[in-house]
Amino acid sequence: MNDDQVLVKVELLKKHFPITQGILRQKQIGAVKAVDGITFDVYRGETLGLVGESGCGKTTTGRTILQLYRPTEGKVNFDGIELTTIKGEQLRKIRRRMQMIFQDPYASLNPRWTISRIISEPMRVHKMNSGKNRDERVKELLELVHLNALYLNRYPHEFSGGQRQRVGIARALASDPEFIVCDEPISALDVSIQAQVVNLLEELQEEFELTYLFIAHDLSMVRHICNRVAVMYLGKIVELAERDELYENPLHPYTQALMSAVPIPDPRETRARQRIILSGDPPSPSDPPKGCRFHPRCPITIEECSQVVPEWREISPDHWVACHKV
Repeated sequence: MNDDQVLVKVELLKKHFPITQGILRQKQIGAVKAVDGITFDVYRGETLGLVGESGCGKTTTGRTILQLYRPTEGKVNFDGIELTTIKGEQLRKIRRRMQMIFQDPYASLNPRWTISRIISEPMRVHKMNSGKNRDERVKELLELVHLNALYLNRYPHEFSGGQRQRVGIARALASDPEFIVCDEPISALDVSIQAQVVNLLEELQEEFELTYLFIAHDLSMVRHICNRVAVMYLGKIVELAERDELYENPLHPYTQALMSAVPIPDPRETRARQRIILSGDPPSPSDPPKGCRFHPRCPITIEECSQVVPEWREISPDHWVACHKV
């Protein structure tokens, strides 16, 4: 892909949270290495999936890209603008073009605000529209996410989880963004509602030429919605490839273990395939193992894995892996 087609460029991004002790918490005794040196691009108009088990740093990655968390090290370039070096009014102007849909629709909406105020808040912050124009825009956004415009003066507690998530999506669209981080937007919803929300996200992407970073656990849903998929383990990206290439030809042993857990509708195929069961629990991000992060649980580990950090390399066109044995 050309650089012109890259909207977000992430280079060696790190986010470490300090572990402190003492009465005033002034002494740092360590750090939680939530994100630890990741590199990838997000292309204009695509949906890049980010998958991995709980606690591997997916949400922290999304928030650090948007500068909700300031990175410890590394670069985040959005449409030619280096986000890590700007702040204040400069950053606020760029923020209008980047938004986030949060995981929990019950916690991400202010219970004391009406739906109208929640959706219009980004417009107020970024000084977009005013008075009647703003009210009209809120009604348009509600209709876009398939909610009745008569719901304007209701409060979040009057809505179901799926409806609240639609309000969250409408709020994210209010500032006319180009890039949206979808942080597990369907994991807190009933299965029957999940497909509706994903279909809505696809409709909106087509209509407004949006670019998504789609963080998820559900690998079958990721295959449905994403163009490319990045696999994350303990703060590192271990594999990145086109969707079909990754699902049909996973190269990293961790990716292979994840793919072996994806449900298959055909019971004969399910019985025929071999499940890869990983031993042990993921290590702590505050004390990650030396060398390859995955080596304590890897079924094909060699001595080099415990000593040398594997190089992030392109094995075939657009298929990147960090593994000594691939």
